[in-house]
Amino acid sequence: MSDGTPADLFFDAAIGLLQRVRDEEADAIAAAGALLADTVAAGGRLFAFGAGHSSLAAQDVVYRAGGLALMNLLAVPGVVGVDVTPATLGSALERVDGLAGAVLDTSPVRAGDALVIISLSGRNALPVEMALGARARGLKVIGVTSVAYAAETTSRHASGTFLKDHCDIVLDSKIAVGDAELTLDTIPAPFAPASTVVTTALLQAVMATTAADLADRGIEPPLLRSGNVDGGHEWNGRVMAQYGDRIFYRR
Repeated sequence: MSDGTPADLFFDAAIGLLQRVRDEEADAIAAAGALLADTVAAGGRLFAFGAGHSSLAAQDVVYRAGGLALMNLLAVPGVVGVDVTPATLGSALERVDGLAGAVLDTSPVRAGDALVIISLSGRNALPVEMALGARARGLKVIGVTSVAYAAETTSRHASGTFLKDHCDIVLDSKIAVGDAELTLDTIPAPFAPASTVVTTALLQAVMATTAADLADRGIEPPLLRSGNVDGGHEWNGRVMAQYGDRIFYRR
């Protein structure tokens, strides 16, 4: 590790990754935003899924101020976060065959909807089967993953494929295999993961693109406002009443 405090070096690494995705994924971000705008304009619903820490980026675009009210979390029990005990259960469930199909069958998704699937490695059975199953049911799929894993690891799905192989649009987070940006002679393992920072920024860039795309079409984007500003609750109430048939986190 070169000169600078660990904090400085982490910020430098994160900023470098953000600059890379801004420049190298610009076309994919625009396409993803257009796909979501197409879905909204056609009366479809929007869903996001992620397992483990990838779920943080999915949760970040659901029911939040400044975000699209129509983004719904497609949750898989046991893999949403580290509140499960033992925490290792979530990692184990990501490798279980058939779980994605059971979730999709009992969820409100239908043909014409769009699903964002976040998986850093994209190698486990759950995200691969989620993408396969969603597309088979007529959904459009946006995958957010690190393409490097497909080149440097092997798939854990029976097909030998990765999430990136089953998406309509792929957003590459550029995160290196292992998700640790720093090394230090006195520390035996690499440390300081940046995937959450980068993946969350990628998705918020897509959300911003979707909102602007809808506005360009003459459609007011269904955005939420903060409940901590005057009039925020009333604003959100109107949005939720108008789009209640496409919002599932309030039921």
